[in-house]
Amino acid sequence: MPRSRSALQALSRERPRPQRIRAYPHAWWLAVATVCFGAFMGQLDASIVTLTYGSLRAEFGASLAAVEWVSLAYLLTLVALLVPMGRLSDAHGRKLMYLYGFVVFTVASAACGLAPGLGALVGFRVLQAAGAALMQANSVALVATSAPPNRMRTALGVQAAAQALGLALGPTVGGALVSTLGWRWVFGVNVPIGLVALIAGHYLLPRTRAHHRTPGFDWAGLGLLALATTSALLGVSAASGLPVPGWGVALLFVVAGAAGWAFVDRQRRAAAPLLDLALLRVRTVSAGLVGALCGYLVLFGPLVLVPIALTTGGTSELVAGLVLTALPAGFALGATAADRLLPTGMSDRGRCLLGALVCVGALAAMLAVPMAPGTLPPVLVLLGLGLGTFTPANNALIMGAIPTGSSGTGGGLVNMARGLGTALGVALVTLALHVAPLGATGLNGARWALLVLLAAAVLSAVAAALGPRNARQPAAEPHRQAGRTANHGERHPFRS
Repeated sequence: MPRSRSALQALSRERPRPQRIRAYPHAWWLAVATVCFGAFMGQLDASIVTLTYGSLRAEFGASLAAVEWVSLAYLLTLVALLVPMGRLSDAHGRKLMYLYGFVVFTVASAACGLAPGLGALVGFRVLQAAGAALMQANSVALVATSAPPNRMRTALGVQAAAQALGLALGPTVGGALVSTLGWRWVFGVNVPIGLVALIAGHYLLPRTRAHHRTPGFDWAGLGLLALATTSALLGVSAASGLPVPGWGVALLFVVAGAAGWAFVDRQRRAAAPLLDLALLRVRTVSAGLVGALCGYLVLFGPLVLVPIALTTGGTSELVAGLVLTALPAGFALGATAADRLLPTGMSDRGRCLLGALVCVGALAAMLAVPMAPGTLPPVLVLLGLGLGTFTPANNALIMGAIPTGSSGTGGGLVNMARGLGTALGVALVTLALHVAPLGATGLNGARWALLVLLAAAVLSAVAAALGPRNARQPAAEPHRQAGRTANHGERHPFRS
């Protein structure tokens, strides 16, 4: 019994980095690079799986509506678990939970590649999403607490660039794997990347220095949150063409609204709430989360719209994929180069507003030009540049306004907003194309979809305008530092 208890304690305790790593002046860069593994894998998986639909339908004799659950089950689970996983990480350690997330994600990826049927594959995707939730809920928090305060935005930009790289490589890698080795290797490719990331994380990620423990766990709140997000996303998906009657779609939205109201009411009354609603009353946090949702809606909407619009017009899938690569390429360029090209004294709020306005201009240009391979790349690069400027600064504002002890919860909120934005971007574009086909006269589905994306970009600009006006780092940052010092008395919190 003592031996088993000792083993359990070892598995539940974060390991420190080697002394040589801790003493390295740029150790925080090593931590950021390690987190980029997870950022890359998550977005690669998001953009690669849709290329398996044709092979899955052929192998399992399934309809497209059934095959779509391979993506839908993953997304619904991920969105529902991000906030609670962030809360668990605040209590038990962000490094620990991040590494366990990689274990679950890697094992589930191998299981997906060996799945004997479509039902088993969907089940393994749910497990894979649970691992991804542990990773994504901690990725932003690990970057924000590893980097020095004056380099946090740069570090978040590098992480965003890793996401964009995974997003950009997904269609190319997925197409090559499906056409040569088969659909199972789309999931198998995660295994070697996951093993490398586990080893790197063990040695390069810092321990959590400020734990935020609360008694009990709000299981009822988790159930209500999962019901609200699942019903809402199912409602949007059903309205986008799934074989669900109209009354069923309406019922899903009613259930989503009722569950959302019950969740908020529960969080007000619970002794140990799943989500501290006080965080959402901070204007910087609430406005930033709205901006994050709209930003990823604008990012993922074109990933659905552009290939459909081009291939419907006779363009090959290869050319459509090459055209689409301009968007994540611009995103990566904006995320990594903004700090070098923009004035050093420009505030995060100013960068958010600039990036959002660039997005508005790019989408207005897309409405004005034909949807053709020769005209789309420049405006897609411009759109990516705007998003790459907006996203890291927006994330820095949110995380800077959240106390260090709640960084995991804050990271979960950011990634939950990103997941909802991703789902809405895909679903609303699909809904526009379903209601007004591309061949329709007047405002066809592509134009309606671009108007929806333009409205989201305008809303992100409004959210940016509501941010703090007079500081490059938000006012909550001294509280973050004070919390570290008070809890641990450490003179060098970023070398822990």
